[in-house]
Amino acid sequence: MARGKIQMKRIENPVHRQVTFCKRRAGLLKKAKELSVLCDAEIGVFIFSAHGKLYQQATKGTMQELIERYIKCNPGAAAEDPKLDNHLMDPNKEICMLKQEIEVLQKGLSFINGGAGGAMSLSELNVLEKHLEMSMYHIRSTKMNIMFQEIQLLKNKEGILQAANVHLQDKIDEQFEMAANMATTFNEDFDYTLTTNNIIATQNDYGIYQY
Repeated sequence: MARGKIQMKRIENPVHRQVTFCKRRAGLLKKAKELSVLCDAEIGVFIFSAHGKLYQQATKGTMQELIERYIKCNPGAAAEDPKLDNHLMDPNKEICMLKQEIEVLQKGLSFINGGAGGAMSLSELNVLEKHLEMSMYHIRSTKMNIMFQEIQLLKNKEGILQAANVHLQDKIDEQFEMAANMATTFNEDFDYTLTTNNIIATQNDYGIYQY
């Protein structure tokens, strides 16, 4: 059955959006690696997720080497964006952004709990939504990791119990075998004793070897 054509628009479901992102990101990086190997090309890929997380891949060397080579081949790039020479954000600006982010999160927490945090703007709600999606993703990942660890622990316990069961069964079989051998030996000795006694009794009846 042929799959339907995928509509090129934003996926509204955050879980489906995250799953699609992970799958397509891995596919893109894989294709870049294959193109580099097949055609002996140098490829660099930058990917920023919706949460701002950076994913990068340099098929040969490092990403910094590729950026420097790009600037050498395209001198106008450095002039167009002077920030290329300054990868670090200004500390004061970064502190200000972090403070604003903390305020938005505190306001959002009060809003969720029904507190008197006041109404939130659309931009603040978007920021809160991204943080909630990130938190849900981390919660699900942590939950899956814990479940996986518990499953592995149960499998290990199962293996230990199976090994102990096999050991106990071997011991039981060994005890049964020893008991059977002892019973066989006892029966043989008992039969021999009975036979000897019968012979002596018979000899006595006929007065044989009587002195």
